[in-house]
Amino acid sequence: MGIKNRKGDKIVSYEWDNKKPTAQMLGRWQPFHDGHYALFEKIIKKTGQVCIQIRDVQGVDDNPFDFETVKKNIEERLSPKYKNRFKVMLVPNITNICYGRGVGYKIEEIVLPKEIQKISATKIRKEMRVDGKLK
Repeated sequence: MGIKNRKGDKIVSYEWDNKKPTAQMLGRWQPFHDGHYALFEKIIKKTGQVCIQIRDVQGVDDNPFDFETVKKNIEERLSPKYKNRFKVMLVPNITNICYGRGVGYKIEEIVLPKEIQKISATKIRKEMRVDGKLK
């Protein structure tokens, strides 16, 4: 039996299934921002569940946030609406994605509206430093 939301609509709980087709998001997420959220919302429509991979880049160039901080930010932002529809994992600092002959993978660029494309984690980190929220 599902839970009902304020509008009285039945909310069906989702259960992750490793065998189900899954979309992948690979990034640094330094920090996870509104543009990343908009991207996630487009990507989840493709398969219904998303594996979010965090590149292990803390301390490399301007990547101040550690895995646990990034993971927490992602989970706090996505869980209210997408609980159990995503998994977050740490991966090496992947810079090249390669595959052999056509084995069923799709590599797609998701083009978001220009106002969302303008959102920059570099600018966000700069503002956080000015505000004293980041060293």
